Amino acid sequence: MHGWGGEIASFKGLADRLCRYFRVILIDLYGFGSSPHPDYPLTIEDYAEGVRQLIRERGVESAVIVGHSFGGRVAMRLAKDEFVSGLVLLDSAGIIPRRGPRYYFKVFSYKIGKKLHWKWLPKGSVDYEKLSGAMKKTFVNVVNESSEKDAKAITVPTLLIWGSEDRATPLYMCKKLNKLIQGSKKIVLEKAGHFAYLEHSGYVFLVLKAFREGV
Repeated sequence: MHGWGGEIASFKGLADRLCRYFRVILIDLYGFGSSPHPDYPLTIEDYAEGVRQLIRERGVESAVIVGHSFGGRVAMRLAKDEFVSGLVLLDSAGIIPRRGPRYYFKVFSYKIGKKLHWKWLPKGSVDYEKLSGAMKKTFVNVVNESSEKDAKAITVPTLLIWGSEDRATPLYMCKKLNKLIQGSKKIVLEKAGHFAYLEHSGYVFLVLKAFREGV
């Protein structure tokens, strides 16, 4: 499952290699690629339920779930389902970021400005500003929900693959998830960023193949 703003194409190169050995299902999550977004705000659970429905329709009884960034949030929510035999989190989101004074000042300024009807208001993230309608509220729902509770409940074999230079989901998030998820293993790819699985696609393919064969 792709990250926020991604689509099936995000994983096509990796899937083309993996499908020589396994059945691979790529998913456009609601609001991305060819999957439309409903006209109401969604939560992580809504996204997870959409994946469950697809899995049932395809008759899948056992699967390793692979999620990048936002897709990792959805993957962790699914981990307790009976059909999940393993989990791979690629530079996953889900840990609430550390916040500094600048962030809180920006939030405070926005709230005050809105009450006073300022013409100029501090802008949100780039991802947020690109959205409109129900998708904006969906984004707020998603980024403000911690996945720590989901992570603590995971009991299936779990592998974390992370870029050492990831700035979107920094390495400290990987280390925290590694502690929260019982028995999880982590691989840190040096000099790689948020899309480490693309920067080191050959190596990640071999790791995923070995992981899938072992669960």
